[in-house]
Amino acid sequence: MNDKLFNRDFSLVVIGQIISLFGNSILRFALPLYLLKETGSASLFGIVTACSFIPMILLSPAGGIVADRVNKRNIMVILDYATSALILLFTAVLGHVSLVLLLIVTLMALYGIQGAYQPAVQASLPALLTPERLLSGNAVINQVNALANLIGPVAGGALYGFYGIRPILYVSIGCFLFSATMELFIHIPFKKPQKGNSVFSIVKQDLQESFHFIRTEQPVIGKGILIVCAFNLFLSALLIVGLPVIITQILHLSSQLYGYAQGALALGGLLGGILTGIFAKRLNIQNVHLLLLSSAAALLPIGIVLNLDLAPIAAYTVITICSFFMMACSTIFTVQMLSFVQTQTPGHLIGKVISCIMALSMCSQPLGQAVYGFLFDILENQPYLMIYGACLICCLISWESRKIFQTIPKAAPAAE
Repeated sequence: MNDKLFNRDFSLVVIGQIISLFGNSILRFALPLYLLKETGSASLFGIVTACSFIPMILLSPAGGIVADRVNKRNIMVILDYATSALILLFTAVLGHVSLVLLLIVTLMALYGIQGAYQPAVQASLPALLTPERLLSGNAVINQVNALANLIGPVAGGALYGFYGIRPILYVSIGCFLFSATMELFIHIPFKKPQKGNSVFSIVKQDLQESFHFIRTEQPVIGKGILIVCAFNLFLSALLIVGLPVIITQILHLSSQLYGYAQGALALGGLLGGILTGIFAKRLNIQNVHLLLLSSAAALLPIGIVLNLDLAPIAAYTVITICSFFMMACSTIFTVQMLSFVQTQTPGHLIGKVISCIMALSMCSQPLGQAVYGFLFDILENQPYLMIYGACLICCLISWESRKIFQTIPKAAPAAE
């Protein structure tokens, strides 16, 4: 294995991620916004975005199982080509079928593909990088994700604001086609497992093995998942539903400004990834609860500016800055936890365990999105009430989580 961080194959993975995630980012920005603009219903927006997450939750474990048994390069290539075909079909039927039904089906398919795609990327890193480079490699992948999510909403907001939805669809199709073609040249070491039981038996056995590892051999991972679930329920779901509703419906600002706010979220993630890479040797996983506490506390200024009924652009500025800060803290937390899981998980389980963690940690988010959609309709004139409540709950969860993370040994040995 090449000891360099940016060896040929890892560099190709990074470039492919940049292009593919950019296409994904502009779609995830534009399609829900298109629905909100066309219907004006926060409840419908929350329900549709909640439905879109369900296939990702269900397919992430399957993606991990496939990632451990199939060449990971082939998974990336096939799914990128499939995504380009999906958006091409969406473009062809747009305007000829029910918009709500079309968006539900398309978003569910997009998130389902993403759920199967990401475990392959994460599981490929230990095969491409030495253990010493793994934390830095994870930081790079998170930076790439943040960079794509930075450029995507900004570009998507401009394109959507001036030209509508169709140019975004054409750009995303090109991104997925280009990424898939380039990924054909990646070489990821792969040893085909021996044939044995039926597919159903393999899936059942692999899931049981993954859950046993999380629950019994590394219980701190299972407890950490519960903490992340709570944050996804009360904070992540609030941001996903709240940002577009607050900016475009409550503050009555443009889709371009919403795109900049989404870009600020991604910029925060990019900064968090950079800081993780720079301070990798100084970060202490026992103190990650402070990152969660900081993210939760950043909700308070958002509630205050909405409560004070400030000028829309002033409230928007505070909301954007707080979103940036929350994303930076959460990214540092995510990279540290992911690297911990990768170093403590045996090689043959990495894909399955990571995909199970992704699925379990996201299972509460659709519920939160649906509930927040209704709450924003009910509390249209008092949105600060739900933000204060989410802030208080998340601060309490963060403080209690210190009891879990401080049980992690300071120098836990890597799994064989």
